[in-house]
Amino acid sequence: MWSVRVLERRMATWPKAALDVPLAVAFTIVALLLARERPPEGWWWARPDALGYALICAVNLTVAARRLAPRLVFAAATALWLVYIAAGFWPVVNSGALMLAFYTVAATCRTADAAVCGATFAAVWITGALLSRSNGLATATGQALVVPFLLWKFGDTARQLAARNRTLSELTVQLRREREENARRAVAEERVRIARELHDVVAHHMSVISVQAGLAQYVFTTDRDTAHDALGTISAASGEALEELRRLLAVLRVGPEGVGESPGDQPYRPTPGLDRLAETADRVRAAGVAVELRVVGERRPLPQGPDLCAYRVVQEALTNVIKHARSARATVRVEYLPRQLRVSVTDDGVGNVPANPGPPGGHGLIGMRERARIYGGTLAAGPRAGGGFEVRLTLPLQPVPQGRRTGGDGRGDDRQRGEDHEP
Repeated sequence: MWSVRVLERRMATWPKAALDVPLAVAFTIVALLLARERPPEGWWWARPDALGYALICAVNLTVAARRLAPRLVFAAATALWLVYIAAGFWPVVNSGALMLAFYTVAATCRTADAAVCGATFAAVWITGALLSRSNGLATATGQALVVPFLLWKFGDTARQLAARNRTLSELTVQLRREREENARRAVAEERVRIARELHDVVAHHMSVISVQAGLAQYVFTTDRDTAHDALGTISAASGEALEELRRLLAVLRVGPEGVGESPGDQPYRPTPGLDRLAETADRVRAAGVAVELRVVGERRPLPQGPDLCAYRVVQEALTNVIKHARSARATVRVEYLPRQLRVSVTDDGVGNVPANPGPPGGHGLIGMRERARIYGGTLAAGPRAGGGFEVRLTLPLQPVPQGRRTGGDGRGDDRQRGEDHEP
């Protein structure tokens, strides 16, 4: 059984012009019934004959096309109505169709078109009053001014509402497109972030593995203990690399409980941070680079993003030392300030492979700068005046409470000694 809601949904799919056909038929039936009534006392009008009934049908049936050609429909209906009045028939019979036609013009066309049609409507109305040979000319004139104005007001309000709805529909479509574009951009940014993480993990660990593998091959027959230690470093570096790769891949398939979607998956480990610098320094020392780690100020927990950013910058800088200044000495300095975190990695460029004296470049330095920019920090990298290379990272942090700005070892003022140099 059909319900009202089902009927409304089906009618919403119909062309709007199709809904005007039954409306025109209804107006025609009402006009035909009204034509059989006697006009009010004091008005001289003849009863409709065959011509009158034909004109009634013609005037009212034209409104079936009011949405397709509103101005043309109004002009045709007005002309036929004027003929009907000139033939001596009662004008009120067809006034409903003319009001609907004028309302359609006011609701769908420009204000200038509505003004012309309103003036025409009032003129025909007054003409009918003049031809009626009655004393109601003043009343008819007042009606001829008030009725078109009210119809125009309602039609203009409907036109503005329709324009506002169209604007809202366009904005909805635009917002939907922007949301989809933002989603695509977020996916692309996430891919870039994962690619950057993979670059940092693979570049660092593979550099260590490559150096240790070469060392092991070189001393395999002459110094088995050194070769054994190199193989152990390779095993540890490859294991850590696999661990970080698993963490990155687990992020891609993590479920709502922080566990992988597969039944055997375990919760992925937290992202690395500055607390793992000692491990990284030991691994780089095993690759043949003397690393000194300095921490200035009181250690404190950092947000995950800046913590990972600082760790990756140090890791990438040490990887570059392994690649370009293998026998150099490197110094990693982490300085906790009340509102900033400063991290610097310097090398002296001494050894068989000198520090790269050219301008900074490559994907590693680009990635470090992008990381720093994400968290509102800055990164400077370049050759040092006395030789070697320096990478310096500065990240803004939340201020620490009073009384906790320096470490208990009294080294909180080391930043005033001028130990670091701008690259």
